[in-house]
Amino acid sequence: MHFVLASASLRRQELLQRMNIPYEIIVSDFDEDTVPFEGNPEYYVKKLAEEKANSVSKVLSDDAVVIGADTIVFADGQILGKPKCREDAKRMMKMLQGTSHFVYSGVALIHPARNLKTTFSVVTTVSFSEMDDEEIELYLAQEEWQDKAGAYGIQGAAGIYIREIHGDFYNVMGLPLQELYTHLRKYSYIM
Repeated sequence: MHFVLASASLRRQELLQRMNIPYEIIVSDFDEDTVPFEGNPEYYVKKLAEEKANSVSKVLSDDAVVIGADTIVFADGQILGKPKCREDAKRMMKMLQGTSHFVYSGVALIHPARNLKTTFSVVTTVSFSEMDDEEIELYLAQEEWQDKAGAYGIQGAAGIYIREIHGDFYNVMGLPLQELYTHLRKYSYIM
């Protein structure tokens, strides 16, 4: 079976390697800004994952299963995307410290040869400990906030501030492995 990951995310690539399936990377050119957020984070991430996978499946001529994914941090009724600058990252960390938030990942599997198109989502609750201004500044100085939704990666320096999680750890990294594995087995793509 030929798998294609429609993502440039190094974390998703690392996680997919843990499943020990061969795959190639074709980065989606889908413009995420064309999908408006209408208040439902689960629908939103599934739609983004589906559109990313669709854009890649259209350029493939062979019998490939395309895996599209999207992950968001959702806190206080809003999506915390990738910070635009250090001040934006600081605002996000101040919002997250001492509270719980949700991380949603949507995954789409598209296999045109089998006329398969399916999506699913996973949510994980993440709780940060209280962080004072000095701790936030020390964290920001490490610059791990760059290119990460919500200004943090659970596997990085922010891990020391995470009090607890409820749900799939790998979902917070960007790809819910267990649920993806379950779906690939369900459709007989892996044994």
